[in-house]
Amino acid sequence: MPFRRDSRPAPDQIEAVIGPRATFDGRLRCDGSVRVDGTVEGGSIETLGNVLITAGARVMADIKAKTVSVAGGYKGTITADRVELLEGGRLWGTINVRTFLLDEGAHFDGQLVMQGAEEDQPLLLPRPTEGDAIPVIEAESTAAPADAVSEVAAQDASSEPETALIN
Repeated sequence: MPFRRDSRPAPDQIEAVIGPRATFDGRLRCDGSVRVDGTVEGGSIETLGNVLITAGARVMADIKAKTVSVAGGYKGTITADRVELLEGGRLWGTINVRTFLLDEGAHFDGQLVMQGAEEDQPLLLPRPTEGDAIPVIEAESTAAPADAVSEVAAQDASSEPETALIN
């Protein structure tokens, strides 16, 4: 089921770990997953795998990844296929994503941009150019049921009676 909480991607090999007493500032790129238990101050994280920001972690960097799970604190811009803001997680910034999960008890303050959605806004009509007349569509008149019955009765009364020959 695609909307269940436990339908997370299969875990892959964690290639880089920033430990709980470590502080990183710079650009981190790798093919595997990244787990942050410590602090990332500035820079970026780019991976083809997943990024896991654990409960004690603090990250202030841009992230590009397949899936980003946030249980700690995050500030920046995330571009991913899936973002999970888990219970206790705090996120400030912009999220560009295809699917987004927000657990109860999480905090999000920022902008969520859903990717893969229609570019245009189908419910908005194009604005007329200046000087063009605004088109007005007149509604068809509909008679109320009582009026319709009166019209039929009036037509029946005004029509000539039909005569039938009986032999």
